[in-house]
Formats: sequence, C-alpha cells, structure tokens
Amino acid sequence: MKFLKKFLLWLAGLLFLLVALMYIFNVDYLLKAVRTIYLNGHKTAFLDDYNYFDNRTIEKGTAQPWTIAKDYNQVKPTTELEKMHQQIGTVAFLIIKNDSIWSESYYDGYDKDSKSNSFSMAKSIVSASLGKAIMEGRIKSLDQKVSDFFPEFKEGKSATLTVGDLSSMSSGLNWDESYYSPFSITTRAYFDDDLKGVILGLKGIDTPGKKYKYLSGDTQLLAMCIEKAVGKSLADYVSEKFWKPMGAENEALWQTDKEDGIVKAYCCIASNARDFARFGKLYKQNGKWNGQQILDSAFVATSTRPRFQDAPDYGYGWWLSDYKNKKIYYMRGHLGQYVIVIPKDDLIVVRLGHQNARSTNGTVHSDDFYVFLDETYKMLGQKM
Repeated sequence: MKFLKKFLLWLAGLLFLLVALMYIFNVDYLLKAVRTIYLNGHKTAFLDDYNYFDNRTIEKGTAQPWTIAKDYNQVKPTTELEKMHQQIGTVAFLIIKNDSIWSESYYDGYDKDSKSNSFSMAKSIVSASLGKAIMEGRIKSLDQKVSDFFPEFKEGKSATLTVGDLSSMSSGLNWDESYYSPFSITTRAYFDDDLKGVILGLKGIDTPGKKYKYLSGDTQLLAMCIEKAVGKSLADYVSEKFWKPMGAENEALWQTDKEDGIVKAYCCIASNARDFARFGKLYKQNGKWNGQQILDSAFVATSTRPRFQDAPDYGYGWWLSDYKNKKIYYMRGHLGQYVIVIPKDDLIVVRLGHQNARSTNGTVHSDDFYVFLDETYKMLGQKM
C-alpha cells in the first residue's frame, strides 16, 4: 500500500512537471491535442473531431434538394471500387451526372445528412469567398496587398505579398506543412487557442508570387484578410453568399480556435457529401446558380487553371489534373476528401472517408483519385 501511494504521488508529480514544462516552452496546445486526438485513438485529425472543438455555424436557408436520376443506384459499384472503399474506409461516395444524383453509397453508419470534416477542401471555399469579396468590391483584386489588412506584413520579403499569392500558395512564408509532428506549426495551428497570433507571427523567407509551395497558413491568412474586408466572420459570409443561395440542405459547422474565435479556415468544415458537392456544381456552371451569377466567371476560370508553369496541378484553391486528356479540377482534403469536377462530361464525384491511398504513381494525385475516376466511368458504361 505504501509503495502504491508513493508511486501515485510520483506519477502525479511527473504529470505536473510535464504540464508545467509545456507551458514554460509554449507547447501547452499539446494538452488539447492529447485530449481531442490521441486519447480518442487517433494519430492525426479525424472525420468526427469537430465534436471536440468549438465551432461557428454556417446557417442554411431554404433547401434546394438535388434532383435524383431516374436510374438512381441501379448500377452497383464495381468490385474494384468497393475494394478501395473497404481498404481506406470510405464513408460517402456520390456520382452526380447532369446535375442529378446517379449513384450514392454510404458506409460505417454514415448517411446523406451525416457531418464529417472537410479538412483542406475548405481551402476551395475560402478561395471562392475571396472571389466573392472581389466581385463585391470589398477586396480590390487578386493583387491587393496583404499589408493593407495586416501591417505586420509591410516589411521585408512579405511587403509585396498579395491575397492572390495566398490563394495560389506562393506566399514565401515560413510555414511547416507537417500533419503528424506534434511540434510543427500546422499542429500548433490546429490546437492553439490564439490562431491569429500564430499566423501573424509568420515571416517571409522567400519572394512572394514566384513559386508554388503548399502552405495551409496561406489560406488562414487569406481568410483573416477576407474577414477584415467584409466585416464579419467567414462562417457568416459563406452562409450568406454561398450556403443559403445554393440551397444547402443542412447547416454546417466550422471549427474555431476557441469559443467565438476565428475559424480554422485552412480546414475543418463539418458537412455532408451532398452539400460539399454544391461547390463543384457552382464552379462547373462558371459561377452561376439558378441563373444568377453569384461568383464571377472570370474568377472561376482563373481559379481552375495553373498560375505557375512548373506547378500545373494547382490553381487558386483548387487542385488540377488533365487525366486522359480531360480537364479536371477538384477540392481535396486530408485523408482523402474529394469533390471532383469533370466539366466536359457534366460529372461530379464526391468521396469522403477515413483514409486515402497515397500516391505511388509519380504525381501529386493519390492513387485512390485515379481509382475513383476509372471506376466511375466503368459504372457509367463509358471510357475515360
């Protein structure tokens, strides 16, 4: 009994010391990481982690349900597609042809209304918000300087940094895009309760606007600029300008750094496959929705083509591909979240899930991306 008492006292002292050291070395955000991620059996952020964070609500308006195709779900997923779903834990898979839901499958207890984390698909939504703010004259253009909104970036290499540089991932900022290291700035940004302070502490180490380098901090800073320009939370702006006009069927949640804090704009919108797909449809229709131009068509065109010749796979907030000579652009998030748009064939493919199949094909596009495309076309009875 004495030994047990001593052991427990020793353990309590050790835990106290560890916590104290976290605060001393300014890594106390790891306490939230342990509580929300590691104690839930995960090594990284996961689909349902929005339940463990504060959120802002993206309000819905009058729902505009998707049209259901006459031959809805009459063609079963191919064996190869089902195999991939099982291997990497797909929870939702939609094929939307000619703006009608043609095939729809859910797994692991999820359904059409289930929320799951968008992860970096949110970047495409932030970019759309930039386009809307420019369309409304609240931001001058892609060339407006970030220092107009945050004078912290008025000196040094960042003096020429523009909102367009942020959207196209060419900021030159000192961000470490590492998802699994507990000490990376990406991890800190995910768990810290002062996200604004984290972002304003970034420094320019390369000349902006010269070279593509994927940095989540770029999108976060962009969102902060948009919020200053429009004078409201980005969650409210997205609700007003997109979620309601496009008739989302469910409200969404956007994770924040703390209660009533700023949204984690580079990630973390909790919604469902049908409502995420609406952004694919909006871009496929060149910014029009029900005959109304809610996003400038020129901005859509610019967003879905590469800015840099040596980075043909990224535009402004959207991933790009020309697989089998078809123009493809898509929203992409951690662990394999996709809204894939193939305008030529009036086709949108949505996949949400727990994991992705990493790239072994020598491109930036994951192996599952190609499986989803090939097997979708097989189901449709077409060849890519």
